[in-house]
Amino acid sequence: MRQFPDLSRFVNPRNIAVVGASGRESSQGRRLYDNLVLHSDLRGEVYPVNPAYQVIGDQQCWPSIRELPPEAEIDVAIIIVNLSLVLDTLNQCVERRIPFAIVMTSGFAEVGEEGRALEAEIADLCRRTGLHVYGPNCPGFVNVRDRLGMTFSPAYKDDLNSGGVGLATQGGGLGRNLLQGLSHGEGAAMLFSPGNEVDLDVPDFIAWMADDPQIKVIGVLMEGIKDGRKLAAALERARSRNKPVVVLKVGRSEAGILAAQSHTASVAGSASVNSAVFRQFGAIEVGDLDELLYVARMLARPAPAPGSGVAIFTFSGGTAALAADIAGALDVPMAVLSPQTEAELRKVLPAFAHIPNPVDATADVFRDATMTGKCLKIIAQDPNVGTLMFPIAMDYAGITKAMAQAIVDVAEETGAHIVPVWMSRRLGEGFQILETKGLLPFLSLSSAMSALTRRFPVAAGAKPAAAHATAVHGATDTPASGALRTLNESAGKALLRDAGFPTPPSQVANSAEQAISFAGAMGFPVVLKIVSPDIAHKTEAGGVKLNLRSDDDVRQTYTTILESVGRYKSDARIEGILVEKMMPPGAREVLIGVHRDPAYGLILTFGLGGVLVEVLRDVTHRMIPLTPQDARAMIREIKHVEVLDGVRGQAPVDFAALEDLILKTSALAESHRDTLHEMEINPVWVGTAGQGALPLDALITFRA
Repeated sequence: MRQFPDLSRFVNPRNIAVVGASGRESSQGRRLYDNLVLHSDLRGEVYPVNPAYQVIGDQQCWPSIRELPPEAEIDVAIIIVNLSLVLDTLNQCVERRIPFAIVMTSGFAEVGEEGRALEAEIADLCRRTGLHVYGPNCPGFVNVRDRLGMTFSPAYKDDLNSGGVGLATQGGGLGRNLLQGLSHGEGAAMLFSPGNEVDLDVPDFIAWMADDPQIKVIGVLMEGIKDGRKLAAALERARSRNKPVVVLKVGRSEAGILAAQSHTASVAGSASVNSAVFRQFGAIEVGDLDELLYVARMLARPAPAPGSGVAIFTFSGGTAALAADIAGALDVPMAVLSPQTEAELRKVLPAFAHIPNPVDATADVFRDATMTGKCLKIIAQDPNVGTLMFPIAMDYAGITKAMAQAIVDVAEETGAHIVPVWMSRRLGEGFQILETKGLLPFLSLSSAMSALTRRFPVAAGAKPAAAHATAVHGATDTPASGALRTLNESAGKALLRDAGFPTPPSQVANSAEQAISFAGAMGFPVVLKIVSPDIAHKTEAGGVKLNLRSDDDVRQTYTTILESVGRYKSDARIEGILVEKMMPPGAREVLIGVHRDPAYGLILTFGLGGVLVEVLRDVTHRMIPLTPQDARAMIREIKHVEVLDGVRGQAPVDFAALEDLILKTSALAESHRDTLHEMEINPVWVGTAGQGALPLDALITFRA
């Protein structure tokens, strides 16, 4: 089980030293000092440290950490000094047994090799001494809940709306953006923005917030992932405590990956692998900042009752139809209003209104300012309604202002989850009422419905995350250095057989007559394949021939393969020709592969195989080791799973055997986790129920 640091003295310090505090107005050192002294509720003392001053404000200023009063027990030292002074200041923190230091100074790995070297020295200091460093190159930490601003941000004193959303971001400016997005209604508990993460990093903060009973949901913005297995362990910790984690990962495109690497000097990772790991460990991935805010706020509320859905109420027939259409496209469940609800609505609405969900009250609501509130209250109290969406298609000044107030009043009175969608680009008074009352109105129907897929994940077609009880927390994944060593197919299959994999009967022949003998012993039809460490893709080299049914076929094909491979690569080392029993036709082919990801270590990939792998690219991923639930889930995640279920009268494949083969691959890779570089089992022959699943080819590479 991975251990995460105890951050209690960091999150709620008693005494703080500010190294680089300044008396100069508008300087970062002065803003930092003022945020702590004037705008925070610190339990103890702030000790300014700067040899250039004897007094800052009305407090004595100390020349160095080393010269602070002996009785001063410092929990956190905040360092905002010249780059050349950082390491010595941290060493003084170690001397004073200060457990935490925030390094705001820039000029480290984000600018080049010298900065990276200095970061490495700081990391080594932390490993040797137990000092924990937050940063460098960071804007600090904000504990909104306890009103504590260890930051130089001039906006700190204005962004103190507290609530149950915990935030951890690698971007300082974007972190502040999220904090300000939670200015009304359910606010933020705390904001961690650790900059270059030389020691403390986002997974540490996820794990800490997972244990905080007052935090309801965790929002995360990541640019790079340095230790994917540590991140997975933190996500697993949050899931084990039923704490939702909403993640926005920068780096889903090539441009995004390059930007993230240049900004955080870390490994951005493959977008598909990142998404797969988030899904594997129960995190909810979103696509932009607004969605992160919307989804985090929604998940801070109690989940809707099973079987409930979305009710749409509006005054525009076109808007009602459009909203219902978008809900259908995204598989967001529409609530079926109870007969009692429909009857109550008919008492309020005109006869020409559309009562079944979506409810179109028509423009008749403009005549009676009380009609909107009455209808919303009736719908909100329907037990089949988990969320009530109210799209407001246009701004009608006082009319839509009254509607907005009705939404606020009904939400407060009933506790219902009401989602307003302000569709007009004219943000009138009604919008401002909704915003300042904390209802966080959406600006488009599509973004609102997309967010609601997170509130109704099962009905919306999302694959539930698999329970993952394996000990990934303690797994090590340090790749050995050196040259690569690739096993030929025969040796690769021998390794698979030793690990318990079923494989077709096969033998390596060194002459045509020997090949004929082997074929006769195992029974026709057979397959002949070149065995060479220099031919990775045998089909391209003409090194594979199928469905050979006689001695003459084998004799002629043996010669043909050698000639073809010689033309393809004249210097290829030939270690024989593999004679293998041909499996019956009618099966389906899949791929199971393993590769080493720079952030997460060994990743298993599953998808449709054979010739389809390059055409469809229909694959899914999991971090090794896998559980049976993982194996089952990833088979169902591929887009064309109906190929395995059976089309045009085909029987379903042997899913049990396929799941077993995936788990065997995971276990084999895990047993070689320090040296395995890559493994591709493609194609895998998968028969119908009871026929099994067998690797037909295997390419396995180790680091020497």
